[in-house]
Amino acid sequence: MKMIVAPLLRIFFRPWMEGEENIPDEGPAILASNHLSFSDSFFLPALLKRRVTFIAKAEYFTTPGIKGRLTAAFFKGVGQLPVDRSGARGAGEAAIRSGIAVIERGELFGVYPEGTRSPDGKLYRGKVGGLARVALATGAPVIPVAMIDTEKVQPPGQVIPNFGVRPGIRIGRPLDFSRYQGMENDRFILRSVTDEVMYEIMRLSGQEYVDIYATAAKRQLAEEKKAADADRKAQQKAEKAAAAEQEKAEQEKADQEKDAGA
Repeated sequence: MKMIVAPLLRIFFRPWMEGEENIPDEGPAILASNHLSFSDSFFLPALLKRRVTFIAKAEYFTTPGIKGRLTAAFFKGVGQLPVDRSGARGAGEAAIRSGIAVIERGELFGVYPEGTRSPDGKLYRGKVGGLARVALATGAPVIPVAMIDTEKVQPPGQVIPNFGVRPGIRIGRPLDFSRYQGMENDRFILRSVTDEVMYEIMRLSGQEYVDIYATAAKRQLAEEKKAADADRKAQQKAEKAAAAEQEKAEQEKADQEKDAGA
């Protein structure tokens, strides 16, 4: 990753980075990043000097086929941890335990507080859970990270990246939540910590903030697309019916003129 992927990314995309000095040279820390594109999982780990371990959905490790095997090899190679998301509560607990283990080893633990990629480039509400609970359970500092323009490099659903786009990474100053340590079971404290981190990410990224979860936004956008598709099909059907009526009327008129001429 560091020796092969990072130089290629620098050659083809010339990514820029600000605030790298905010990443400690050693010791544990939590990197909390916005999530714009699948390519985030390449740029951030490859360009940082230290290794960062993210939680990855189990499907990345179990998808069949050549593409699935290559994806699994990549995520295993960069040390990502698979978490089965089939049970929301179980998945959350597994992610928290994995994060605490990474921090206790003195390493960098990466998390996307939104829980999924942004469907439209906006910043969505952070999920209460992994980020805040790992921070409060371990006392590790939280470092906000903003990925810039990675959705232009590889929009959601696009396999081949767009060359000629220069993405960036902006890293903020560490946030200290030691004042709340031991309060990881207080949901109001968890929400406060998460919101503070999301505010810093918003400030760093310049994204528009939307106070709903990204998963809800995806459902809403999917429903709007479905409704728009239905409206378009209905309009096409109506236009087709109108054209048929027009054609029928013109044919009847032609027949009448023909009969009158005869």
